[in-house]
Amino acid sequence: MSIDLNGRLALVTGASRGIGYFLALELAKAGAHVIAVARTVGGLEELDDEIRKQGGSATLVPLDLTDFPALDRLGGSIHERWGKLDIMVANAGVLGTISPIGHVEAKTFDKVMNINVTSTWRLIRSVDPLLRSSDAGRAIVLSSGVAHTARAFWGPYAASKAAVEVMARSWADETKNSALRVNSVNPGATRTAMRAQAMPGEDPDSLPHPHDVAKKIVALADPALTLTGKLFDVPKDRFLDYHLPD
Repeated sequence: MSIDLNGRLALVTGASRGIGYFLALELAKAGAHVIAVARTVGGLEELDDEIRKQGGSATLVPLDLTDFPALDRLGGSIHERWGKLDIMVANAGVLGTISPIGHVEAKTFDKVMNINVTSTWRLIRSVDPLLRSSDAGRAIVLSSGVAHTARAFWGPYAASKAAVEVMARSWADETKNSALRVNSVNPGATRTAMRAQAMPGEDPDSLPHPHDVAKKIVALADPALTLTGKLFDVPKDRFLDYHLPD
């Protein structure tokens, strides 16, 4: 299914590689101007080249997401240049370590929480007024299945993804009577560097390519989307409802 994003402005974090890279490409392919945010300049420049090859346009923002004051200024910069934001994709994240919770170093735990949770909140706070100014604001928050399975040895990462999902659900409830739609995404196991770090013995060719995953996620940016406060499960290719524990 193709969507029309001509004239739309989309911001993507973690856009220099993996799912974020290919989601930025898909958004540009659909007509959106992409504000690509990542720490790696080389990856951003490669993305820009690919977007231009397919006739799209992008603005590159080299930014370390732990630079919280810079994140706070990002919304103001977007407001000054464009006056609104139509699509926000909070994709950037780090794994930390796969180990018993009692063996996780404090600096590792803090890094996971700062990048996966705090930077997502700072980004939301920075661009929330801009998304509300759009006639069809769309917020897409990348999560993980371990937010629900609470898999052994994945404690910090699982906790961080559970946290951002709850933030997204709360934000969706706050804005349910507006034009803003907020949803989380479980991309499932994907052929990315993070997955290889977590599962080094796994055959990457057995996993979906991030391009294929991105092609499913981009539908959440559709101005015609009506659902909010849901979890889009990529492997199942459908939205899931949340339920209280039995």
